[in-house]
Amino acid sequence: MQKLKQMEQELGVMEQKNLLRQLQTMEPVNPSHVLIDGQEYLLMASNNYLGLTHHPFVKAAAASAAEQYGTGSGGARLTSGNHSGYEALETELAQLKQTEAALVFNTGYMANVGTISALANANDVIFSDELNHASIIDGCRLSKARTIVFHHSDMAHLDKLLKNTPCNGQRLIVTDGVFSMDGDIARLDEIVMLGEKYDSLIMVDDAHATGVIGPGGRGTAAYYGVSDKVQIEIGTLSKSLAAEGGFVAGSHLLIHYLMNRARSFIFSTALSAATIAAARAALQVLIAEPKRVEILNTKATMLKKELLAAGLPVLASETPIIPLLIGDAAQTLAFSRTLYDAGLIVSAIRPPTVPAGSSRLRLTVTAAHSSRDLAKASGIIIHAAKKAGLI
Repeated sequence: MQKLKQMEQELGVMEQKNLLRQLQTMEPVNPSHVLIDGQEYLLMASNNYLGLTHHPFVKAAAASAAEQYGTGSGGARLTSGNHSGYEALETELAQLKQTEAALVFNTGYMANVGTISALANANDVIFSDELNHASIIDGCRLSKARTIVFHHSDMAHLDKLLKNTPCNGQRLIVTDGVFSMDGDIARLDEIVMLGEKYDSLIMVDDAHATGVIGPGGRGTAAYYGVSDKVQIEIGTLSKSLAAEGGFVAGSHLLIHYLMNRARSFIFSTALSAATIAAARAALQVLIAEPKRVEILNTKATMLKKELLAAGLPVLASETPIIPLLIGDAAQTLAFSRTLYDAGLIVSAIRPPTVPAGSSRLRLTVTAAHSSRDLAKASGIIIHAAKKAGLI
């Protein structure tokens, strides 16, 4: 009973600090609009970057697979759940990432946790960017390796840490490719040089980069032209690829090792054939229509320019993730509610997702947003910011 009281007290404190979270039920209409209690809202809080969740080809592929294979896989990949679509998808993902092989996990979170905890042990040292995703942080903790955090994208600091940190085993440098709350791109070219200098493995999480940056949307390593020098690439199927799941791309040896050592892979029921078919179809659209990536980034640049011209505190994002820095959690939450009342859904990002004092609104642009959508969004935001005294 004491634990229950403690839980109640903690929730009360979170509510007082404007950090309490609630679920919001939404019914998708299309990639850019949702219904809530029968009212339509413009959605700018989705990671559906290429807008492919409602693409006819993707939906038809998922429906056909469900009709043929049923709704569930019935087992883990290493028992009875390894249906034929998996291997085809993994081959296609490896081709996209220009690696020898790939392995699909149930989520991007599980891909990070499973990979890091399988590869690193107590003799190893992991060097992790301070703004890395929670799944990377948790993977580091589970690995039992010593974890050294370097200042965000600070290559001089990383160099110093690599030089001065003794290591009896393997060094691993891990970073997000595109940082999900700031929208900036990791300096992977410089990280690769440091990796070569200090004999370190390089791992990049491309959850928000695949389908978003690089030639053909191939991600951060391709963006910098260092695909052959990055040993481990993590991705997700749940953002640009309009499905669910995560994946690891790398050498045949790496993939075979993870297949046998990554606990989040070994002990999870396989994804359904419909989910895999949707991801394959979305990937085929990306490959056939690479201009979608260019369209996405052009639209994001347009919106950023409008918000900056109005004097809004837009962080220096290089991607379709557009953070408006507010600072105070209560003010951020109030601003998001004002936008909601005007028919616009934007995420209010507060601690612990971001550091205290850096609460923000996180807008995400998709290729499916029309010029009219973007004009509406900027108009609502600028009007609300003026009323709130932010500009």
